[in-house]
Amino acid sequence: MSRLRIGVLFGGRSTEHEVSILSAQSIIGAMDPQRFEPVPLYIDKNGRWLVGASFTRLVGEDAPGKYVYLPPDPTQHSLVPAQDGIGQPPSLPPLDVIFPVFHGLNGEDGTIQGVLELANIPYVGAGVLGSALGLDKIYMKRAFAAAGLPIVDYLPITRRQYEQDPPAFIALVEERLGYPCFSKFANSGSSVGTTKAHNRSELVAGLRLAASFDRKLLVERAVEARELEVSVLGNDEPQASVVGEVVPAHEFYDYEAKYLDEGSRLLIPAPIDAGVAEEVRTLAVRAFQAVDVAGMARVDFFMQRTTGHILLNELNTIPGFTRISMYPKLWEASGLSYPSLIERLVELAIERFNDKQRSQTAIDTRLLDRGTDA
Repeated sequence: MSRLRIGVLFGGRSTEHEVSILSAQSIIGAMDPQRFEPVPLYIDKNGRWLVGASFTRLVGEDAPGKYVYLPPDPTQHSLVPAQDGIGQPPSLPPLDVIFPVFHGLNGEDGTIQGVLELANIPYVGAGVLGSALGLDKIYMKRAFAAAGLPIVDYLPITRRQYEQDPPAFIALVEERLGYPCFSKFANSGSSVGTTKAHNRSELVAGLRLAASFDRKLLVERAVEARELEVSVLGNDEPQASVVGEVVPAHEFYDYEAKYLDEGSRLLIPAPIDAGVAEEVRTLAVRAFQAVDVAGMARVDFFMQRTTGHILLNELNTIPGFTRISMYPKLWEASGLSYPSLIERLVELAIERFNDKQRSQTAIDTRLLDRGTDA
């Protein structure tokens, strides 16, 4: 049986560029060489696509490799070398599946997924809608609320609205949420741009930082809680992994704690009652379905320390994917190895693609037979 050519897309114009590289390295290294032929597709910080780049020499504009692009031709499935002129035939073998390994904007937000839909190539993970909802924290929360899921209290605002009258919004936060609270930008991941405020001056500084990343901002009430996480896998019938717990070494699980500091601990399975674990797993699947996700997602929760009440925090459609990341570790604890997880995600991508091919995209209207004056 011939091997499947898997284009692993990573990098991108995002604040989480480097994290994406680490995830892609792990995925490519774990692919079964008997079944898959991985094709690393690096997108540099300027948005240019390269094939043949070395993981050890990814340095932005100086990254080696051949510049390519993916034409929106549903019959081609091939990368084309970037060169002068149009209509050049593809010189690279076609790809069977794309595995996007982006974190953050311009990759996890539905933009790349839209390109892949136009190119009609099977790809791992959520589609355009699920990806867009999964990255935009404001609309994600609205979808969760519409599905009746318990969420943390929050207040959204645009950058322009905030800059027009900062004191008014600060007063509203103090009235409805109080301190401590978290400020963040809507399309963030890996806790980039997220700060915890204990007073007005810290809140103002946090909102200023968040506004430097995005036009949409939000402030969330800080809850005294344990942090629980669940990995979800599947398409129309998603399954939830065992529940894990993050014990941050710092005040909250920020970017440094996730990727630079080894002090934080991951407890798998989480030391919680079986009934609570089942409740969290059920809520994780409901959250997955509420934002129309496919393939994979990691769903994060808070369990309030005083009441034990479960609150849904957020969902990540392309979670961190290194061997020490929570998403694959939870599946390993559930009986699915890292290489088998990658294999299953490719299968789910093909399954979803084949299902979409069943949908009719054209009808015989005979409208043009009536002439141009119709």
